[in-house]
Amino acid sequence: MMDKQAMQEFIARRVALEFKQGDLVNLGIGLPTLVANFVPAEKEVIFQSENGCIRLGPAPEPQNVDPCITNAGAVPASLLPGGAFIDSAMSFGIIRGGHVDVTVLGALQVAENGDIANYMIPGKMVPGMGGAMDLLSGAKKVIVAMEHTAKGAPKLMKSCDLPLTAIKAVDLIVTEMGVIEVTEVGFLLVERNPEYSIDEIRQNTGAELHISPNLIDMAL
Repeated sequence: MMDKQAMQEFIARRVALEFKQGDLVNLGIGLPTLVANFVPAEKEVIFQSENGCIRLGPAPEPQNVDPCITNAGAVPASLLPGGAFIDSAMSFGIIRGGHVDVTVLGALQVAENGDIANYMIPGKMVPGMGGAMDLLSGAKKVIVAMEHTAKGAPKLMKSCDLPLTAIKAVDLIVTEMGVIEVTEVGFLLVERNPEYSIDEIRQNTGAELHISPNLIDMAL
């Protein structure tokens, strides 16, 4: 069984395979920021951060940390050759203008129709949804990278019972258990982590889970 760090890196490594050459990608705070560490060197992916950075790179070595270069979660990041700093208006203009090819976000819950709740747990202090609403409506493809459950409770639901960030927005979900597409009929398992049986994945999913006839082991 993987510990939390290994699980998050496992998910991030799989998400990185979804990008195409030249994609402009926005990574949400938390687990999604790890994805930048696993993009193959031969593939050019341009990472944009809503705090005003273009061409963010992997996390720097401790001795190379520049406090002026961070991702949207204020975590130290690197800037690749050709990178640039832009103001907030331009950054959100890129997002709202539909120029982001893929956004990768975490989630508290995802419904079988693609609804997503990812910013607030009632009764807890939160800073707000940040750029998530803009990304969910502006990006061409939305990938959710998250653990399959939270303290044993399913995060893939028939319908969300937390406040929604966006409706019918999610295209693909990557968890430690598998890769799930959001389709017209609901959740479709297209890749499975061999460490989990189909029955285990179903038991940890709070909605009907359809199984692809072309189901394969997770690609890494």
